[in-house]
Amino acid sequence: MNRWALLEHKIDNLNQDEIHYDFLVENGKDCLTWKMFHLPKKNGRSVEISQQSNHRLIWLFHVEKELSRNRGFVKRIDYGFYINSEKNLNNDQFSLLLDGKLLMGLFIKTGNSCKLT
Repeated sequence: MNRWALLEHKIDNLNQDEIHYDFLVENGKDCLTWKMFHLPKKNGRSVEISQQSNHRLIWLFHVEKELSRNRGFVKRIDYGFYINSEKNLNNDQFSLLLDGKLLMGLFIKTGNSCKLT
């Protein structure tokens, strides 16, 4: 169905708090997932992105969720549908047209970086 979601993931550690973002892209039976510490800004610089293990489809629909085993708190901060400019999603390089509020425009991922135009 070409859905995507952007999750803010807060982890409370004893030494410091960590906030990162999980970018999920529906891919049939699950979601391809990448981690970012900064969000790309439209027509801004590229930001680092790293692939994570695939997430279950249910994460497209959770609005807020406390994670088990002290893994933190997740809040969905953006979501929508995407149009893939390629025939399939290549984990290393792809371009998606996103319709979100924070991520709106052409999301381009190449290697370990992404940008929004």
